[in-house]
Formats: sequence, structure tokens, C-alpha cells
Amino acid sequence: MEETKISEALITNDAVVLGILLIILAAIFYTASSKNSGWIKFYKVIPALLLCYFVPSIFNSLGIISGEESNLYFVASRYLLPSSLVLLCLSIDLKGILRLGPKAIIMFFAGTTGIILGGPIAILAVSAFAPEIVGGSGPDEVWRGLATVAGSWIGGGANQTAMKEIYGASDELFSAMITVDVIVANIWMAFLLVGAGMSEKIDSWFKADSSAITEVKESISNYRDSIAKVANLTDIIIISAIAFGGTAIAHFIADWITPIMNEHKAFLEEYRLTSMASGFFWIVVVATIMGLFLSFTKFKKYEGAGASKIGSAFLYVLVATIGMKMDVLAIFDNIGLFLVGIIWMIVHVIILLLVAKLIKAPFFFVAVGSQANVGGAASAPIVASAFSSSLAPVGVLLAVFGYAVGTFGAIFCAQLMQVVSQ
Repeated sequence: MEETKISEALITNDAVVLGILLIILAAIFYTASSKNSGWIKFYKVIPALLLCYFVPSIFNSLGIISGEESNLYFVASRYLLPSSLVLLCLSIDLKGILRLGPKAIIMFFAGTTGIILGGPIAILAVSAFAPEIVGGSGPDEVWRGLATVAGSWIGGGANQTAMKEIYGASDELFSAMITVDVIVANIWMAFLLVGAGMSEKIDSWFKADSSAITEVKESISNYRDSIAKVANLTDIIIISAIAFGGTAIAHFIADWITPIMNEHKAFLEEYRLTSMASGFFWIVVVATIMGLFLSFTKFKKYEGAGASKIGSAFLYVLVATIGMKMDVLAIFDNIGLFLVGIIWMIVHVIILLLVAKLIKAPFFFVAVGSQANVGGAASAPIVASAFSSSLAPVGVLLAVFGYAVGTFGAIFCAQLMQVVSQ
């Protein structure tokens, strides 16, 4: 199906595709800010952020553009994402975030536990009525492919690749699992974005105290108001230099440290730290550290000229390119595997909600704790910013933490899936 879609894509010029994506984003933002009662009612039900993701996926599914053939996601993830991380962390109130308490970490690990247990539970559930779906032999054993999904959902792309190498899933199986990974994860992300719009009602059900989150939002908002100014050309150039200069440093360090890590790949594999051999891992980590460092310097004042707004704009372009890679029709190609993925995600969600109810955690921690696992650095700040742009750094920090524990958790999950598959 993918090969047909690529060969029949109506538009393959990335310059044209980028223009289409930005026009889509502009149309969504324009209508979302409209005072028209119809649009106001519409966006109360459907979050604008969800449309920024879903509309490009429709263009991809219809063959108008091709997410597989385009290089825009690579450019956005390698250049715009680290730039946005630098700018979003520039105004971070680290002390305020620490005041959020331990519930964010607890919900992160609740999400990790849900992924670890959800895999084997999904296999057991499906094998009870359709064992052929979770069977296979050799490199095509389904549990080997599901191990790569575990790597992605606990850590990220680097961890996913590590799981493929460790457990030897075939290329065909790996390709099918990528489809399951992307679509199931994005369906759940859609629910989180809808939930963000009704977080107060959900918090009331959890009996959660979200006052600490409100304080952080107000603190950052008040700081932004106190330094707000109309940006001139000099400000925009300096903000651009901060963003892409930070990205340059992140790439430079990643290019330097990744070969060193690969020289010690055997050691990293022995201690399940293969994600540290990924260049993307180091780009994200260094960009985040750069932003945190600059938040303690005079460069923080450029938040008043709109640094985080520019960072958010970069992030929305990334959202559109992620959506462009999703084929909503692909679910019909692997119905059985999607059933496994959906059951798996349901277990993850149930554990998250039970723990949140138990510790009375705000829905914000549920959403960000989940996406720091399932979505990683590309999605966690997006979901966090759906609550408030000032909270995006919380998603960034938890996502980086997810990279660190991803391979360990995925290996544990894979071993459990192997046991239940025997």
C-alpha cells in the first residue's frame, strides 16, 4: 500500500508540501481565533492542535502528499525541534516546576508500568481467541516486533531501533509494527488533546489539586508580561541565533559524542544503554540543556520579545510533518496487530487513570506522563502546551527522562511477551 501511495502522490516537491502544511496551520489558527459562534462551538469540541495533526494525515492518506517520500519530517525533527526546545526552555521556571512535586514522576512511571504490563496482557488476550495473530516463527515471531513498539512507547525512536537489533525482528514485521506504533499512539494522543480542553472536569473527578500547576502558569505568565515588548528586527535575529545556535551546538556535540559511544556499543548493549549511541538522543538532550542553561542568563529577557512563541511555531510545523507521516487507511492492512496495539494502549490508560485517581493527580500529569513515554520529545511538549505554552518544558524534561529508562523498560516488557508467547 505504501509503495502505491508514494508512486501516486500528487505533490512530491517539498517546497510545495511545506507551503500546503503552513496554509493548513494558518487556516486552523485563523478559525480557532475567530469570534464566529460556529467556530467557537466547533473548537470547544475539537482542539485546534488535533486538527494541526489530523488534517495533514488526511492529505497523506488521500495521496495528495507523501509523508514517506518527503524529507520535511527529518528537517523538522532535527532542526526545528531542537530549536524549539531551546526557546521553550529559555523562559523555564525551574524552581516552579520542582514545586509541582513528585506526582509528575509518579505518573511517568505509572505510564511506563502500563506499557510494560500492557504488552504481555494484550498478547494473552488476543491469543485466547486468535492465536495466529500473535504467533509466527523465527524473526517473524510477533513478540519480537512488539518489542520494538515497547521501545518506542517507553523511550523513543532510538530505543525502538535498539529493540529491533536486540531481538532481531524481520524488516517486514518491523515495518508493520511501525504502522501500529504510529496510529495507535496518535489515536491516544487525540484523546489527550480533547481531554486537555476539559481538564478541569477531569480534575474534579480525580479530586485533584491543580493549584501548583496554576501557580507555575501564572508565575511564567506574569514574568512574560513584565518583560513583554514589541519585537524589532534585532530581537528576531537574536532569537533566531539563540534557537539555531543552540541547535548547531547540539548537532556539533552529537556528531562528536555519537561515534565515541558507537565505539563502546558492546558495553552499552551489555548495560542496555543503546539509546546513548543515537545521535538524535544527544541532539535532544543537549538542546534541552542549552535552553535550561540560557534560562539563567540575560538571554532569558528575549522571552519578552516572543521567544517561546517562535519556539511554539516551530513545534506546530513539526506537528504537521508528524501528521503527514500517518496513513489513517493503513489500519485496515493489519487489523489483528492493531487490535493487539489497542488492547495494549487500553491497559496503559487504565493504569494511568487508576494511579491518578489514587494519588489525586491532575490530568495534566496523566497526559504529560503518558506522552513522555509514548510520544517522546516530539509529542510530550506538544501535549503539555495544549494545557499552557508555559508548561511545555515539563513535557520536554520528562521526555528526556523517558529516553534514559526506555531501553530498560522495553527489555523487561519484551521478556514478559516472550514468556507469554511460548
